Amino acid sequence: MMNGIIPLWKPKGLTSHDCVVKLRKLLKTKKIGHTGTLDPEVEGVLPITIGKSTKLTTLITDRPKTYLAELSLGKQTTTEDQTGDVVEVENIDQQITFNECKAACQQFEGQIKQIPPMYSAVKINGKKLYEYAREGIEVDRPAREVTLEYIDVIEGSLVQHAENDFRFKFRVRCSSGTYVRTLCVDIGKKLGFPAHMASLVREYAGSFSKDDAVTFSELERAQEEHSVAEFIQSPSRALNFLPVHVVSSKEEAIRYQHGQVLPRPDTLLDDELFRVEDRDGQLIAVYQKHPSKEGLIKPFKVLYS
Repeated sequence: MMNGIIPLWKPKGLTSHDCVVKLRKLLKTKKIGHTGTLDPEVEGVLPITIGKSTKLTTLITDRPKTYLAELSLGKQTTTEDQTGDVVEVENIDQQITFNECKAACQQFEGQIKQIPPMYSAVKINGKKLYEYAREGIEVDRPAREVTLEYIDVIEGSLVQHAENDFRFKFRVRCSSGTYVRTLCVDIGKKLGFPAHMASLVREYAGSFSKDDAVTFSELERAQEEHSVAEFIQSPSRALNFLPVHVVSSKEEAIRYQHGQVLPRPDTLLDDELFRVEDRDGQLIAVYQKHPSKEGLIKPFKVLYS
């Protein structure tokens, strides 16, 4: 049975779920999951979990992500991106500078609060916001706290595309759950103009960058050549952001495989989570500090079972 992670390059035009369906057919296996929704018009890195590695989906999904976004000043849309209807236009009759854009963006670095857009999958009273939006109903959305590690405006990217359409690009490293569409709108407000997100590319997700990513074309060709395995990354590679404990014996490995409550290994600091590997580098489990028993650890996810 296949087991591991494929760092897929999601193309434009497909939802994340579409990608899962397509891969189930291509790889002839049902146990596949994705690690974070990307809108259809967004392309980029989408780690796909396969087999036992689907147990790690949440861990990978919750990692920070890096995006390259293009912001358009002059118009705001219903969806906060280029796919929506224009709801506000303002004439830009002044010269916007790179330094102004940079200063506006830097105000959002750190912990900020965002109100999820109406066209999103966030649920309010058991119903997704985009379902309300399609019915023309606007509902109160509670603000959510997200973290932006950095925002770098790309030098030389500020250009005028058309009347009332000034654009610049920025790269942002942010926590899971951040809406870059909403960030674009809020940056526009800081600059004094309506705005929307013109394009978005996810460059980094989980432990994988765009350089690690594989396209559907490459996977289809590999499937024909019976070489798909070369594109499947190990579970440990996907969790390389966690500290590691390597078992010293077969007996110790069995204890972790069975998910026993155990003393914390001397080799580890007081980390909340760590991965457990055998001497061949194969992931056995992810363990965590026991919430109530000092000095002990308990399983978070066991891949062996």
